[in-house]
Amino acid sequence: MNTAKLIGIILIAAGAIGLVYGSFSYTKNTEAVKLGPLELSVKEKETVNVPVWVGVGAIVVGAVLLVMGGKKG
Repeated sequence: MNTAKLIGIILIAAGAIGLVYGSFSYTKNTEAVKLGPLELSVKEKETVNVPVWVGVGAIVVGAVLLVMGGKKG
């Protein structure tokens, strides 16, 4: 299996996951205040929405790579 087909499979899987879940969250630690030995940090939860067109585009590009990846020009 060559790299184009492998990237195509990964893009198809990532696009499908993006369409199913629609968003993902992560926690970001930020240092709010630091006064001498005293530190105050804040954990912020960030949510990133994945647009539908990104998921569909990843599937389309992945399918093209999968079909065209094995052909020699």
